[in-house]
Amino acid sequence: MAHAVPSLHAVVRGRVQGVFFRASARDEAGRLGLGGWVRNHPEGTVEVYAVGPEPKLQELLRWLRHGPPSARVEGVDASWGSDASPPAAFRIRS
Repeated sequence: MAHAVPSLHAVVRGRVQGVFFRASARDEAGRLGLGGWVRNHPEGTVEVYAVGPEPKLQELLRWLRHGPPSARVEGVDASWGSDASPPAAFRIRS
């Protein structure tokens, strides 16, 4: 039986679309060795789901709170969980 891996689910609010937020989040998650995905929502938020070691997830969460230079993050709603079958890579979803 596989062990559950820690997960982070976050919704980022502010000026986070049209500023390379998704691509930058993918690059940051890749640098940290995390699996998961990032996607835009019609109401203007960005949703992130990441899995991996908790210290690396905490580091991603710190990054999400400011994002890339052209973003203006107004808030991040985050929740923690675990995933028994985590995605292997981090990708952008449409």
